[in-house]
Amino acid sequence: MFKALGRFVLKSLEQIGQASSMVYACIFWFFKSKLEFAQTMQQTVKIGVESLIVAALTSLFTGMVLALQAGTTMQSILGEPIYIGTLVGFSLVRELGPVLTAFVVAGRAGAAVTAEIGTMRVTEQIDALHTLGTDPVRYLVIPRLIAFTVSIPILTLFANISGMFGGYLVSVYGLGVSGHTYFEDITTFIGAGDLMHGFIKSIAFAFMIGVVCCYKGLYTKGGAEGVGKATTQAVVVSMVMILVFDYFLTAILNALGI
Repeated sequence: MFKALGRFVLKSLEQIGQASSMVYACIFWFFKSKLEFAQTMQQTVKIGVESLIVAALTSLFTGMVLALQAGTTMQSILGEPIYIGTLVGFSLVRELGPVLTAFVVAGRAGAAVTAEIGTMRVTEQIDALHTLGTDPVRYLVIPRLIAFTVSIPILTLFANISGMFGGYLVSVYGLGVSGHTYFEDITTFIGAGDLMHGFIKSIAFAFMIGVVCCYKGLYTKGGAEGVGKATTQAVVVSMVMILVFDYFLTAILNALGI
C-alpha cells in the first residue's frame, strides 16, 4: 500500500512539475515571440463561438429550475413567490453561471483540444515541429490558452443573461409574478461586486481548463488508446479542479469583500 501511495505521490509531483514548466514556457513565449493571431482566432471560434448554444441552453433551463424551486419554496414559507429575481440572479452571477459554463466548455472544447494535441503527439507531428525549429508551446498551447481565457468569461455573460431569461419565463408565466418585479429584484440587489465575483471566477476557470487540457494533450503516450485516456483524464480533472477552485476562490473573494 505504501509503495502504491509513494508512486502516486511521485507521479503527481512529476505532472505538477511538467505542467508548471509548460506554464512558464507559455509566459516566456508570450512576451518573447509574435502571437499566432490566425491560430488564436481559429481556436477562439472553436472554443467560444461553437460552445455558445450549449452554454446558453444549459443556463436557460438552470434558471428555469432555480425560479421554480425558489418560487415554490417562498410560496410554501411566506405564502407568495417573492424575491425570485434576486435568488436566480445571485445564484447565476456569483456561482452557477461561471461553474456551469466552465463545465460545458471543459466537456466540449476541452476534450477536443486534448484529443487534437494528443493525436499530434502520438503521430509525431509535435516532434516534426521541434525539427522545424518551432516550439510546440508557442505554436499550439498559447493560442488555445488565450482562446479559453477570452471565451469563457464572454460565454459566462451570455449564460447569465440566458439563465435570467429562463427564470423570467417561469416567474411570469408559471408563478404569476410581474415581469417588472422580477427584473427590479435583480437590478436592486445585484451590484458590480457580484458581477466582478463571477467574472474573476470565470477567468480562473478558463486558465485552469486551458492548462489541464493542453498539458494532457502535450504529454499523451500510448497511441490511439492513450489519446482516449488523456481526453477522459483532461475532462475529469478539469471538472474536479473547477469545484476545488470554486471553493477557495469563493472564500478568498468573500474575505476581500468582492
